[in-house]
Amino acid sequence: MFKGRLTGKKAFSLLELVIVVVIIGIIAAIAIPRMSRGTAGAADSALTGDLAVLRNAIELFAAEHDGKYPTLAKIANQLTLYTDSTNTTDPVAAKDKDHPFGPYLRAVPKLPVGANKGKDTFTATAPPGTDAAGWYYDETTGTVKANCADGEKDVTDKKYSDY
Repeated sequence: MFKGRLTGKKAFSLLELVIVVVIIGIIAAIAIPRMSRGTAGAADSALTGDLAVLRNAIELFAAEHDGKYPTLAKIANQLTLYTDSTNTTDPVAAKDKDHPFGPYLRAVPKLPVGANKGKDTFTATAPPGTDAAGWYYDETTGTVKANCADGEKDVTDKKYSDY
């Protein structure tokens, strides 16, 4: 006694499966480009944040050292270690009576964009992007910028060196 259909067993038809796959494909086609634009924007935001932190640290250093900015040769140590008020001795790792100021940063941030991405060193070679350091720094004005070439731009076509 054969009945035309098996009872009790349920499954999706081929048409239902095809419709689900098409819907997932449409959602993926919309979502993936939006997510990839978000990663580029995240690097741009990281650069903006890192520059703000560096600039604030340099200005705080200058405020505590009679308006004198960190020197290019010692900027990483001057921002991450303890310094004296005259900035005449080398920075030290432990605070003492002769080195009461700092540290202003835990570590120098790494450049998050461009050809020098991942570098945390400083250069004064102008224009920015002509040296393999992460940051461009002018010790006479306290200016710090991303050390990126003119051709390196964000998603809005703004040069990273102009941030």
